[in-house]
Amino acid sequence: MTAGAHEVRTVSGGRALHGSTRVPGDKSISHRALLLAAVAEGTSTITGLSTGEDVVCTRRAIELLGAEVIGEGTEVTVRGGRSRLRAPDHPIDLGNSGTGMRLLAGLVATVPGVTRLTGDASLRTRPMDRVAVPLALMGAQVEGMGEHCLPPIAVSGGLLVGIDYTPPMASAQVKGAILLAGLDADGETVVREAVATRTHTEDMLAEAGATIEVETWGNGRIIRLRRSALVPLAHTVPGDPSQAAFWVVAGAVVPASRITIDDVHLGPERIGFLEVLRRMGADLVVDATQDGHSGSITVGYSALVGTTVEAGEIPSLDEVPILAVAAMAAAGSTRFRDVGELRVKESDRLEGTARMVRAFGGRADIEGEDLVVTGGAALTHGSIDAQGDHRMAMAAAIAAAACPDGTGGTGGTGGTVITGWESVATSYPDFADTLDKLAGGPQ
Repeated sequence: MTAGAHEVRTVSGGRALHGSTRVPGDKSISHRALLLAAVAEGTSTITGLSTGEDVVCTRRAIELLGAEVIGEGTEVTVRGGRSRLRAPDHPIDLGNSGTGMRLLAGLVATVPGVTRLTGDASLRTRPMDRVAVPLALMGAQVEGMGEHCLPPIAVSGGLLVGIDYTPPMASAQVKGAILLAGLDADGETVVREAVATRTHTEDMLAEAGATIEVETWGNGRIIRLRRSALVPLAHTVPGDPSQAAFWVVAGAVVPASRITIDDVHLGPERIGFLEVLRRMGADLVVDATQDGHSGSITVGYSALVGTTVEAGEIPSLDEVPILAVAAMAAAGSTRFRDVGELRVKESDRLEGTARMVRAFGGRADIEGEDLVVTGGAALTHGSIDAQGDHRMAMAAAIAAAACPDGTGGTGGTGGTVITGWESVATSYPDFADTLDKLAGGPQ
């Protein structure tokens, strides 16, 4: 790997992956734990925190707002409370984190004054109108660039009122932003989800003593929240299932492999990819803890077949790039339905995933809002530009590991050359080391 603005990594194949590993603390939970600790009255403790750059940016953000964070790495103490929070004089840089920016927008809508939020070049292309609209209805003002309110954004916070809102897209980030604002709004704040998304915000609000109710609504939920003062958290963050998905697919598609991923969060909205892989024929065993909230996942190599994947099975769509790797290795076609939202992720993941499949010798077609991957062809090494997207880089690495050594490629040894590897640090700094360890040593 070469250091610099655009890091390059060459990943070879031909080696089975064996052993057990742990993934970083869940990124979604880590963001929310820090933000809730910032407004909770007193001292919170968080263990198992993600050490990825996205979460580091959220930590810096709450420090700039006035919370005190003590400790480094996976365990921190946060001294928070509304009386500590102030709009900072300088912009808050969220790096590459769309989750961090959207959730933080909801929180700072309750802070008097103007808070400015910015990020890297990729984040500045991501639409913030989806949170700007409901926050404006609550009484905040969110200003950004163009009709989609692109970052940098300025949030004018202060006195808010509750709203009854149905987001036009399935988004835990939008739901979270509204609920964080609703914590300090007059009246009742209601979010109606047509499709159920991850429940971290409402679960952790309840844990911190918020006045909150959740009820089933068709295939989704209705969440009702009233103004609440939060008590400090003592929260342990389990492993991130979206990161575990890379190793689950690796175990399924790299010949002769068997991998166990320990201490993974098993929230039902987060593990839809497991059911997809089961339908495809993956050899999967999930061993949940007694409370069912976390557990280990063991997966072994097996022959896969294509399937149809509905967007509602994986509401965040985070696992589509790595599931496309499974689809490449499967017999027949796999159709990912209604995944147009991939166009506004860290990169255009819809086009990027199709490009990745083609780079490894597979076939991918974009048909309206659908992505169709036709598998069955032998995978061959290629050359990939991740375009600043951590999930694309890691998915490409797993596809490379599944290639027979010495096929195609531009790496000199039959490996796949991945440009933009630096993006992996945003969520999984130890990914390359883990891949090497499971493969039996450095490549």
